[in-house]
Amino acid sequence: MSDHTLPQPGPLQSTLTYLWHKQRPWLAFALILLAVAVLDPAQLAPSFTKITGALVSIAPFLAVSILVAAWAGATGADNLIARAFTGAPAMMIVMGALAGGLSPFCSCGVIPLIAALLAIGVPLAPVMAFWLASPLMDPSMFVLTAGVLGMEFAIAKTLIAVGMGVMGGTIVHLVIRAGGLSDPLREGIGNGGCGGAKVRNPKPPVWQFWHDPARVTKFRTEATKTFLFLLKWMSLAFLLESLMLAYVPAELVTQTLGGNGLAPIAIATLVGVPAYFNGYAALPLIGTLMEQGMQAGAGMAFLIAGGVTSLPAAIAVWALVKFRVFALYIAISLGGAFATGLLFHLWTLL
Repeated sequence: MSDHTLPQPGPLQSTLTYLWHKQRPWLAFALILLAVAVLDPAQLAPSFTKITGALVSIAPFLAVSILVAAWAGATGADNLIARAFTGAPAMMIVMGALAGGLSPFCSCGVIPLIAALLAIGVPLAPVMAFWLASPLMDPSMFVLTAGVLGMEFAIAKTLIAVGMGVMGGTIVHLVIRAGGLSDPLREGIGNGGCGGAKVRNPKPPVWQFWHDPARVTKFRTEATKTFLFLLKWMSLAFLLESLMLAYVPAELVTQTLGGNGLAPIAIATLVGVPAYFNGYAALPLIGTLMEQGMQAGAGMAFLIAGGVTSLPAAIAVWALVKFRVFALYIAISLGGAFATGLLFHLWTLL
């Protein structure tokens, strides 16, 4: 049979193929909403409220990061920014962890910044250090943690946040040096490499790019592409989070995390992944559980594991990097959460 006699795909098949290969987040978003509409129509309004409210709350972070990424691409400054993050890996990892642990970014607000950094070619190791530390602590979280769980707990969580970042960044750096994690970004995210930007002898940036029609077009294209990319993944993440809030009983978490010994720490590490809603909502829950006799180490493990692997954060990692980087991210998160929970438990026994 010659090629011209092969059956051509119809409009519906072409549309489904396009959605499957290019727009999977929107396809998943639509299918989940359809399931909710059929099984529990009353949940549609609360879910939409959650999604719109969350998107509005991170809109300033989205706007700034989108504009910065588009500006860097239009001016040519992305090459210079990428080159600035090469060399002195240990210092870059430490600085990334410190910036993540002390910056006022939540797991959602940091996502646009991470996307922009990876897209312009910032090395993966310091980005991973920032990525791991950022969702765990920020100035307002420190104050609230100290008020709910005590100053000792707040200081320990801050040190753990920075330590997790340094550990994760170091592991990624060592894996890269051993020849792993080449081309970690998913297709279409950017041209940055894992060990540094793929930039050689970059041309001087054109700061007043608006005088060049081609650069203005590139600015618009980059801004639109980045906006649509972040919007589809964040919408899906917040939809899933709203359904977790609706269908996962808080009592189930309370019953699962009770008890003493090493088992609660391990359980808290694993339960923290699906049961963690956000850092502020988790603090009262952990405070109540600790008042009921849960050991502090299990509470710490829950907060660390849940903070790093919360749905928005985890989905963002999945959207931006390939599976092997995502798997390493999860392994570092869970291993670090269990280890720090155990260490904090031992500390409280001294």
